[in-house]
Amino acid sequence: MMNQYTADHGRYVSRLTRNTLALILAGGQGSRLYELTRWRAKPAVYFGGKLRIIDFPLSNCINSGVRRIGVLTQYKAHSLISHLVRGWTKFEAEQREFVEILPASQRVGGEWYQGTADAVYQNLDIIRTHAPEQVLILAGDHVYKMDYGPLLAFHAEKQADMTVCCIPVPIEEAAGQLGVMTVDEDGRILAFDEKPENPTPIPGNPELCMASMGNYVFNTHFLYEQVIKDADTPGSNRDFGKNVIPSVIGQYRAYAFPFQGYIGDERPYWRDVGTLDAFWEANQELVTVDPDLDLYDRNWPIYTSQVQLPGAKFVFDEPGLRGEALNSIVSAGCVVSGGSVRQSLLFSNCRVNSHAEVSNSVVLPSCDIGRGAQLNNVILDRGAQIPEGMRIGFDADEDRGRGFRVTEKGRVLVTPDMLGQSLHFTR
Repeated sequence: MMNQYTADHGRYVSRLTRNTLALILAGGQGSRLYELTRWRAKPAVYFGGKLRIIDFPLSNCINSGVRRIGVLTQYKAHSLISHLVRGWTKFEAEQREFVEILPASQRVGGEWYQGTADAVYQNLDIIRTHAPEQVLILAGDHVYKMDYGPLLAFHAEKQADMTVCCIPVPIEEAAGQLGVMTVDEDGRILAFDEKPENPTPIPGNPELCMASMGNYVFNTHFLYEQVIKDADTPGSNRDFGKNVIPSVIGQYRAYAFPFQGYIGDERPYWRDVGTLDAFWEANQELVTVDPDLDLYDRNWPIYTSQVQLPGAKFVFDEPGLRGEALNSIVSAGCVVSGGSVRQSLLFSNCRVNSHAEVSNSVVLPSCDIGRGAQLNNVILDRGAQIPEGMRIGFDADEDRGRGFRVTEKGRVLVTPDMLGQSLHFTR
């Protein structure tokens, strides 16, 4: 039976989560994903066989008990908004549970969102109507599982004005990409550098630095004060990492909360899938026998919007003609008709035709792999139709010559546009 301390602590965290408003910043372009974000915002990019990146912070909120959520959208948000409307807007408003979509709408000063802090500033009137005790600000474009309850409890117990969630990462990964913090023994932030080229290492470990996950907790009135102050500051980038957070270090109680990973994880899992190689690698990790990210965990499900589809189907079992998938994830609606799939992910409604071979690839929804085609180390964007016999991923120069994008590590992005195919459905 639960002891009284644990019961009281649980009620304490429950009160904190109930009185928290989460704002998910989902307006980013994701330019380092190139054509993969030509028609969609980065948080709307597909991941893991059936999900979208935005599903991770949303599911973390729901599973943590934070059920008042606003999603701030801007860049090419149609597919993201469609996804949210289909799968994330069915809460009971009278129970103070909701997922609201907050698109850039020139609410203040006639401008679109100028940065992350400005996105919050332009929605202060909406935040005030919900009267939260604290505001949880989350990046909408990272893949991880996290219970936000301990983060909120840490923030309250430290009597912090602001808390930044952080994670140790290799210095070479953080350089020029992530905000980096220096903290004292109590976790108080001594310095914050936004995407430094030479990150400050963790004391005693020169290979790692303490990087911001882009997740922040603010006391509500302190948040109001800081984003209004930032909006009145000439020359500001209107950004939390570049402007707001550095401005409060040393003046207010700013703390770093170390992300320890989801309960039961051997090591913290957090991925910024902001490049094509990182996107390919994070998806490929999922088809291993024991991946660091467990999508089959019933205690912490990742929710999404799902179309009603039949189960995946594998047909033909004859010598030289066998529909099979090995070490792969194959989603609903797929048909593997006499083809072979190895070490790959097939999202919904894909078809692999006779004698086709797909290996080490990430195939987004509604793609068709023609007879005898071969794909290796490919990211295939939604709706692409691969002609019969085409080989991709075997000769980088040939792939570049056909207009495909080849990464530094040899992965090949192929989109319908590159194949001369025009699509007219929601991306």
